Amino acid sequence: MVKQEEFASRWGIILAGLGMAVGTGNLWRFPRIVAQYGSGAFMLVWLLFLFLWGIPLLVIEMSIGKKARKGVVGSFVELMGEKHAWMGTFIAFVTAAITFYYTVVTGWCLKYFVATLFQGLIHKNPPQFWNSFASSWQPAFFHFLAIFIGCAIIYAGVVKGIERANRIFIPSLFLILIVASIRSITLPGALAGLDFLFSPNLKMLGDYRIWLNALSQTAWSTGAGWGLMLTYAVYSHQKENPVRTATTLGFGDYVASLLAAITVIPAVFSYFAGQGVAQEQVLKVMAEGNRGLTFTWIPTLFAKIPGGTLFLALFFLALLFAAFSSLISQLELITRVIIDSGASRKLAVFIVGLTCFILGLPSALSLGFFDNQDWVWGLGLMVSGSFFLMLVIKIGPRKFRQEIIPEVSGGPLKTWAFDLLVKFLMPLQVVAMLVWWFWSSYRSDPRNWLNPLAVSSVGTVLLQWGVALIIFLLLNKT
Repeated sequence: MVKQEEFASRWGIILAGLGMAVGTGNLWRFPRIVAQYGSGAFMLVWLLFLFLWGIPLLVIEMSIGKKARKGVVGSFVELMGEKHAWMGTFIAFVTAAITFYYTVVTGWCLKYFVATLFQGLIHKNPPQFWNSFASSWQPAFFHFLAIFIGCAIIYAGVVKGIERANRIFIPSLFLILIVASIRSITLPGALAGLDFLFSPNLKMLGDYRIWLNALSQTAWSTGAGWGLMLTYAVYSHQKENPVRTATTLGFGDYVASLLAAITVIPAVFSYFAGQGVAQEQVLKVMAEGNRGLTFTWIPTLFAKIPGGTLFLALFFLALLFAAFSSLISQLELITRVIIDSGASRKLAVFIVGLTCFILGLPSALSLGFFDNQDWVWGLGLMVSGSFFLMLVIKIGPRKFRQEIIPEVSGGPLKTWAFDLLVKFLMPLQVVAMLVWWFWSSYRSDPRNWLNPLAVSSVGTVLLQWGVALIIFLLLNKT
């Protein structure tokens, strides 16, 4: 029997975990959301949900992976029995479905970094450049390139591939964000953006949307519920402390998001400061979708500052590092599931790469299809998180603490708080999030909210979830 690979040190799994958590959402979604929902008030609520959702779920994931020493499907079979394999399979599939279009996002980042250095992106018309790129064959090529690089990293193994890559990606990412944030706040008029960011609008705390968006950001940003930290925990040392590691990852993710906000928001305020534009217009720009803010406004902003090409290149390099560090964790999750079925890493990586390329092509060639998959499987993460909670509840929170994570059961987890979170507060968060998302879908388009062919409707979510769940349940019975 081949000995299981392990991370070379505790820093290895921490850097890999930070790579998993700190992705493109930190750099392009967080600044947009925090500007829309009360800035400082949003960050306070987000910090609260870090303790109510992100960190507890990361602890649960790590504990399961460390105990079972198998991927997400094998772990559910090991701890819940074979009849619950469908739950682990659904979690793995949701993450895989996200990976199919996340490789496309990574390809976009790669293209824009190259374009900044060699195609004079900063001197071009950003909307025209994006439209020309998105409607061409190039997204498919860069989608392939992203998969090739990601698969090459995980093919090299845990230590020589994943750990070594993250030892480069994560320190470089944080260094770039620090340099970029310092440059941003020294721009003329940028202090107004900094003041806006750190002046909490406490009246916003009465708006339910700030709470639900904060929970949504926490679920997406920390990677909790994806099964990614479960997969990395398979390669952890026996003495690894899940609570300490998960807390480190949670705060690392928070810091990365904060640095991204300090980089983007003051730069936006600086750009409009000399034009006499009201703050409402500034916030309208910040409210543009992820693609609009990142690939249209960011190049426009940096074109107006001294040394703009350098800092635009650094921004897209940071975005690229964030994308790849998250992508390899997603690829490794799928690879681990295939390895558990008896395949070699070489064969598993080949299967993963080919599958991701083929099933990601529709998202590379159609933004409508991309948006549909982002909507459906982004929501699916809440279901994935609920399955982890069901596992703990089935075992029993107290028994889970004592048998799955005995090394910390005498610490902060030996309280009623863990039981309260798992049995009541975290399931309530899942229900609240799904109800809100579905209600928002209904309000935005009452006529088509159940249309299974609409891009972002409840109908399309239920159809695709239903098909996946029925298939996995039937396979589980064979």
